[in-house]
Amino acid sequence: MINALKLRQKRSYTEYGPKKSDIQMLKLTKKADYGLMALKYLAERPETVALSAKDVADAYGIPAQLLAKILQQLTKAGLLKSHAGMNGGYALSRDARTISAFEVIHAIDGPFFITSCMKGAKSCELTPSCTIKEPLARVNDTIAGVLKSISIQDLTEQEQPAARVREAQKLVALTL
Repeated sequence: MINALKLRQKRSYTEYGPKKSDIQMLKLTKKADYGLMALKYLAERPETVALSAKDVADAYGIPAQLLAKILQQLTKAGLLKSHAGMNGGYALSRDARTISAFEVIHAIDGPFFITSCMKGAKSCELTPSCTIKEPLARVNDTIAGVLKSISIQDLTEQEQPAARVREAQKLVALTL
């Protein structure tokens, strides 16, 4: 009987929602950031056959061992190709215009979700009363769409095209 009464009580966000220590700003992981930086560096040097992880790491002050692991992940995902030998290293596997920021982030961090309820791994305690799951899914899709529209070549250009600025402004308006 007591269990039945507990089930009828409304669930509290403060009780069942994320703990304050779990809440973080939406941001790239260091690994994803380093991966994007590395691909940008390679895209800026199309005349170079291959660059070592150390070359790229030294250029940005990134830990070389960490960057080497990231570059291996990107190679495994098909975004880079590795060249063995004395002049070996890494090169883009495709034209920089055809590799998106989303692909890089996905290859390093896995699927992109802004909230844990989008993962579908386990049900949230608030699912029956949640009114924001679908709007957040749209925000997630919009952010993913913007990341898919940004190529590695775009990262090498100093100024963003006007269309990209308008897209980013829409995203900001959507999230406010």
